[in-house]
Amino acid sequence: MNKPVQDGDVEIVYQGKIVEVVKTPMKIGEKKVSFESARRAPGVRLLFVRDRKILMSREYRSEIQDYDYRLPGGKVFDTLEEYNAAPQDDASMAKHAEAAAIKEAIEEVGLVAKNLQLIHISHSGATVVWNLFYFVIEDFEEGERELEDGEVIEPEWKTFEEAEKLCLDGSVKEDRSAAVLLRFLATQ
Repeated sequence: MNKPVQDGDVEIVYQGKIVEVVKTPMKIGEKKVSFESARRAPGVRLLFVRDRKILMSREYRSEIQDYDYRLPGGKVFDTLEEYNAAPQDDASMAKHAEAAAIKEAIEEVGLVAKNLQLIHISHSGATVVWNLFYFVIEDFEEGERELEDGEVIEPEWKTFEEAEKLCLDGSVKEDRSAAVLLRFLATQ
């Protein structure tokens, strides 16, 4: 069985503000094909931990027209152009993600994050590329929140047991964040 191998440069066939569609020429044996995928710049999710509690954010999400419990976080790059100009390997992206995590911590929950520990990179799949970088932060201090226009975010400290319940009852609607949080809680 032949594995697909990239056979040329990726072509951007559509680019919006946060999502683009790309075609990648591939070769499978002697056959040439084109793989199509949607991609967006990666995001970060933050697990602030203190005294067997985790900081969750209760956030209004316009795409579901409801509140959702989430891990604080946001985007790594402000534009697709910045994302496409950056090296695409996980190690390089992790450095950009750490800087974004520090920025998002202040913006969303008003905490100055120190000594971040990358615990997981979630790869969303083959036809939709949107990686999430998860950081545990146990060293932080109070700062001043700087919410962006339209953000409605209420930080709430939850016990590990409460956070687990929010994951299991569907209150955490971003399923891959629920899975990462559950795996983290299982090791504590």
